[in-house]
Amino acid sequence: MTTEQLLIVGILLVTAAAFLWGRWRHDLVAVCALLACVMAGLVSHADAFSGFSHPAVITVACILILSAGLQNSGAVDGLTRWIIPAEAGPVLSIAALAGLAAILSGFMNNVGALALLIPIALQMASRLKMPPGQILMPLAFASILGGMTTLIGTPPNLIVSGMRAEMTEAGYFSMFDFTPVGLAVAAGGVLFIILLGWRLVPVRSQSVSGSFDLNAYLTEVRIPAGSKAEGMRLHEVETALDAVDAQVVGLVRNDVHLAPAGMNRKIISGDILIIEAEAEPLAKALSSLGLELEEAKTAESEAEEADAGNEDSAADQQLRKKEERIPEEPVKGDHEHAPLSGEIILAEYVVLPDSLLINRSPKMIELRTRYGINLLALSRAGGRTATRLRTIRFKAGDVLMLQGPPEAMAEFADNMGCVPLAERTLRIPDKRKALLAGSIMALAVAVIVAGVMPPAIAFLCGVLAITLLQIVPLRSLYQVIDWPVIVLLAALIPVAGAMQSTGAADLIARVILENFAQGHAIIALGAILVVTMTLSDLMNNAATAAVMCPIALGAAHQLSANPDAFLMAVAIGASCAFLTPIGHQNNTLILGPGGFRFGDYWRLGLPLEILVVAISMPMLLWIWPL
Repeated sequence: MTTEQLLIVGILLVTAAAFLWGRWRHDLVAVCALLACVMAGLVSHADAFSGFSHPAVITVACILILSAGLQNSGAVDGLTRWIIPAEAGPVLSIAALAGLAAILSGFMNNVGALALLIPIALQMASRLKMPPGQILMPLAFASILGGMTTLIGTPPNLIVSGMRAEMTEAGYFSMFDFTPVGLAVAAGGVLFIILLGWRLVPVRSQSVSGSFDLNAYLTEVRIPAGSKAEGMRLHEVETALDAVDAQVVGLVRNDVHLAPAGMNRKIISGDILIIEAEAEPLAKALSSLGLELEEAKTAESEAEEADAGNEDSAADQQLRKKEERIPEEPVKGDHEHAPLSGEIILAEYVVLPDSLLINRSPKMIELRTRYGINLLALSRAGGRTATRLRTIRFKAGDVLMLQGPPEAMAEFADNMGCVPLAERTLRIPDKRKALLAGSIMALAVAVIVAGVMPPAIAFLCGVLAITLLQIVPLRSLYQVIDWPVIVLLAALIPVAGAMQSTGAADLIARVILENFAQGHAIIALGAILVVTMTLSDLMNNAATAAVMCPIALGAAHQLSANPDAFLMAVAIGASCAFLTPIGHQNNTLILGPGGFRFGDYWRLGLPLEILVVAISMPMLLWIWPL
């Protein structure tokens, strides 16, 4: 191995390890890898930021904006109400929902498609008296499968197309080059999910009401003066909470954490207990001991102080106006988010994988002062913490119980990237805007298929059109773009180029061929597919595609085989992340609402991945012969 090959392989291994560790966000890891390549002289200074002008990156950003146009116009909501049966059994209901998710994901961002359909899936689960997870996991997997059917369905397809144009003389893949293999795999996978797969999803509990089966909430409760809990020993409180399926996991006194293990400790007025309870037992726990939600109580106190301050200010103003003979004006409070309707609601929201809340706390985002919203409780799958709610850092998949005005809640969810879990009021479709949004998307696709314009230019024209027509407001144009994905792609494209230019991709391909394929092109094709699927289960799918494309092209070159077949294997493998909640954003999104654990995904995911290999291999050999 040459020095350059050692350097790029070392950087690649460290990058993959950082992706797998998950301690840092994928885009940050990708930027570090790019800078390491620049510092090592593997990528020139002039080419360091060439990825940001890459057509694949521009296309991904445009697709996200066009997807938002379809959502904002209400076109998807109208289509959903028309397709989803109001009264049907589990098989037909799951078939309609999964089929719709797969179709939508072929032409819009699949995370957006899933986010639109989650509330409908939860309503469906309640109607059918099924655990939400049995509908959410099939829905998420179907949306992932649908993305592999077109060029724009998922970022890996765009990356593969870009790598083909950059590293070969064949140019870009067309809009529907992915369809023959992708459609066969998606159709087979969705059919399996509908007929059998949904039965393989672990059943955690049965949903019989309108509530959702989630992991227990972590909630802060205050011991008010005169409550039943005042003066009790901690073990007595624990016994009382056991009766309502709740338990103490932390104790705070005078802002100091005390170990709850001291079960003989006497509870005094003003103590704060951090308790763990499910949504319904939570109310029982509060009433049984006369406890108060800490966040709600704190908010009331702050409001009273603010009102008192406002009264003094109003009195001073009136006195000055009287002296100055200025006509009086109504005095307005300074609460920025006072409810317009006077209504205060409770609602549950799930944190999206690309939410601005991730790794930030309620205190950091000024949840109460900025939005007038209280975080009453938090449910997190796969872990427990006794951290104070105001300082706890959010993770993707967390379910938040929030209290506040409906207007403020809607603004918060839109700004920060959350999806409501409670039954929502669907957007009333604007027929004109819905027709325009659908027509613009269809026209852009038609222009690409006809070869009039490349995808990046066609979709950029579409973005300009929906902006001028105000289908997507100009103020939110940049908010709908998933910037971490954009940065990830832009940073990894030069790194992938360095892998090929240094010969490291050929070297890795030779290792795979010598140890697994032993010179057989079909076995090599299967190895590339399986390796890509395995990596995609553990790291971001776009990053997987960027890393594997040079290796796949190196393998095809050494075997004198059709490079398109190997690139298509990478596209299929990168889109099939079904074994873990971290492999794809859609898997992470359902972790909390479905009440899943890390190891629950393989039960449906493993047979689905085996089926994908069984369908895709003969299809690849037929459509893209070696």
